[in-house]
Amino acid sequence: MAIEETRTTTSPPIRGCADQEPRSETASPQAPPRAWATRLVIVGIVLAALNLRPAITSFGALLEEVRDGLGMSGSVAGLLTSVPPLCFAVFGVMAPRLARRFGPGVVVCAGMVAITAGLAIRPYTGSAAGFLAGSALALMGIAVSNVLMPVIVKRWFPDRVGSMTGLYSMALALGTSAAAALTVPMTDALGGSWRSGLAVWAGLAGVAVLPWIALVRTRGAASPGGERPPASASAPPEPDGLRITRSRTAWALAVFFGLQATAAYITMGWMPQIFRDAGVSAGTAGLLLAVTMVMGVPLAFVIPRLATRLPHQGPIVVALGACGLAGYAGLYAAPAGGAWAWALLLGVSNCAFPLALTMVGMRARTGVGVAQLSAFAQSTGYLLSIPGPLLVGVLYQHSGGWGLPIALMAALMVPQIAVGVLAGRDRTVEDEATPVPRP
Repeated sequence: MAIEETRTTTSPPIRGCADQEPRSETASPQAPPRAWATRLVIVGIVLAALNLRPAITSFGALLEEVRDGLGMSGSVAGLLTSVPPLCFAVFGVMAPRLARRFGPGVVVCAGMVAITAGLAIRPYTGSAAGFLAGSALALMGIAVSNVLMPVIVKRWFPDRVGSMTGLYSMALALGTSAAAALTVPMTDALGGSWRSGLAVWAGLAGVAVLPWIALVRTRGAASPGGERPPASASAPPEPDGLRITRSRTAWALAVFFGLQATAAYITMGWMPQIFRDAGVSAGTAGLLLAVTMVMGVPLAFVIPRLATRLPHQGPIVVALGACGLAGYAGLYAAPAGGAWAWALLLGVSNCAFPLALTMVGMRARTGVGVAQLSAFAQSTGYLLSIPGPLLVGVLYQHSGGWGLPIALMAALMVPQIAVGVLAGRDRTVEDEATPVPRP
């Protein structure tokens, strides 16, 4: 097995998140045994990941019902599909600062609470503005958790970045696909109310709060910095003055992240409607979206492990992009006739997301580097992705069909492949963005 997958219990501390001196697990009677704490972190990561997309895919599955119930136009619905990347860009950039102040675990715990509250509130506000506000609350929690998951993985599992990112990504894909597949059937089972069908996902988010509360209470009692990973005297030193915007790799990864996010949120927000307009039933359209999302369950575990074994991740980027181009071509030519094949191909293409997360962990050597790169790549990337879903809604409304929107999706895949190849080069942001002291 490759060395990066060999399990260790050491990780570099993130400045400001915990005391800087290494401390053994026996130093405080309040600290739980290391193995127990590690298992708790794994459970927390998996449950958190399960809740990072149902707020979006459950809405996509009932988009037509929500539009009718709240009186939305196509452009307003397109705006709502653009809200996730907007919130991720705005709130995600705050995550490193919050983590330094309160600790990553505390911030993720608060994020799970925000997701629970937002999902419970938004269906019952009675207006598009209220629905938007509730969605923004949930998405705020998702945004900070998005950024801090790679940080927590790097801190607790520094030599298992590929396998733990794969586990996290697999859980994320499972939650995404489950929301897409089960929202419509659960809505029918709950009396046909789309409000109940959306609100039920707040229960899953509430469960995800529990392990983070336990982790924060047991690990955070010793210091205000929150949970403490095992420390090591041999951990690499944290860089001073890391200027992430000077790194070409960081910019390439940010643009790659933005383009893959554009494709993903267009798919989650609009693909069921594409199939429904082609004559596919609402339930089947939801299942097709679920198939697209569920492809990420096995592949999200395999791709990060494969990526950590390759010196250059460009070949994976090209393979995923080719699947996306083939899926869009089929969606344009025969959306209903080959629906299952197109759903599978687009599902493979959407696995650019776990690949991007893996590259975040690989393109930085230290905890501080991962935190800054994760915040920069995700916030900048999601900011770049905002116009995509909105533009699809506008093109759909004014062209009266899906030809132009699908052409736009395919066109964006070309630069995604190009910048992904650049981001996949074997280098780190510390080498590019840390100023060299003058003699």
